[in-house]
Amino acid sequence: MDQPQQAYCFTWQGIEIAVIYTPRRWTVIDHLEIRSIKPEGAPLPITNTGYRSHFMQPGTIEAHGGDVVAQVIAWLDEEAAKPAWRAHVEAGRQGDLFA
Repeated sequence: MDQPQQAYCFTWQGIEIAVIYTPRRWTVIDHLEIRSIKPEGAPLPITNTGYRSHFMQPGTIEAHGGDVVAQVIAWLDEEAAKPAWRAHVEAGRQGDLFA
């Protein structure tokens, strides 16, 4: 049986993000839905569209302390340190004459 969904909102680097965590979705897997809501659809280091559906082994969140928001922020921070996201941020600062 599915366990109840847990909903969270937080701000990361000026982007408001909503997360829905569903432990034991379909009784077999844990599921995260991550969505940028303000600005709506804003790219994140884990998705260019502002939406990410992510499945995990059951108990992954709990095995890492149980704090969904802290784990999503850690994932965002880890991906934001990569060259592709840093280039995206820099391009946004400079603007693009050809866009």
